[in-house]
Amino acid sequence: MLEALERFSIESPTAFQKKSIPIIKSGANVFCTAPKDSGKTTALILTTLHKLKCEALGNAPRALVIAENKSKVLELYDAFFNYAKYSSLRIYASYEELHIDVQKSEIYMGIDILITIPKTLQKLFLNNGVSISELKICSIEDADFLRHKSEYTALTTTAESIRKCQYVMYSENLHPKLKRLKEFFMEGARYVKIEAKE
Repeated sequence: MLEALERFSIESPTAFQKKSIPIIKSGANVFCTAPKDSGKTTALILTTLHKLKCEALGNAPRALVIAENKSKVLELYDAFFNYAKYSSLRIYASYEELHIDVQKSEIYMGIDILITIPKTLQKLFLNNGVSISELKICSIEDADFLRHKSEYTALTTTAESIRKCQYVMYSENLHPKLKRLKEFFMEGARYVKIEAKE
């Protein structure tokens, strides 16, 4: 990880990263709210790599990253790949346009980080295409999109089957609908909020 930070010339954390990373590393569920360009995506990647100790293990995904759509999934895949390319971690991008049977067979080969969208995750789960028994952390990138009913329902339904996992939600604003996720899987969540001026 230090090598990756050096490669990207990251010398010091942003105000958001300074405040959020220690809380995320503690293992608590966290609602992270900060303006655009506060370093949310970098925090998501670094805390995920830290949680997985930058090494491949087993076959079932240990980290789940939820994004809004295919282009966001692929952006995150590229970002993760750039940080983890000298590690043994296996990262997989999953989205609606990719046939579910192809995804099932590729995931079966063994992955550590699954980056997907709520509806595809639900479809994989219902088709026994992914095991969620080893999940350690689930991060939701730019969670504002969960205000759409279908995405919200797909995520909450799947989360009911995940026994024990840390959830970290990143958004620019904490919409009342996102706050209600405490009733589903964000129990005891802590809050990290950075204002634009910080």
